[in-house]
Amino acid sequence: MAIGADQRRRERKPRIEALFASRDAEAALDLLHLTDMAWHDCYGPRELEIPPPVLDDVLLLAHGSLAMLIRVAREAVLDFRDVRIAADRERAESP
Repeated sequence: MAIGADQRRRERKPRIEALFASRDAEAALDLLHLTDMAWHDCYGPRELEIPPPVLDDVLLLAHGSLAMLIRVAREAVLDFRDVRIAADRERAESP
């Protein structure tokens, strides 16, 4: 069942607050809302939001930086495969 943008935001908020500075959390949530809209425009009509595995990759590569979140989210919408490769590489290199 599809959920709305407000519910997605509420569900994501604890995770985003844990990953980003408090001053950046709301802006990060705003960006993810825009990312969902872009994802839907590019991959819709059934794709209402960025898929959870892609979101995981984006958040991993952002490293809690709002500037990096902007760059990685954009790249994910353009070609999520590049983001997946970078995230998998980072996961493999992590202890």
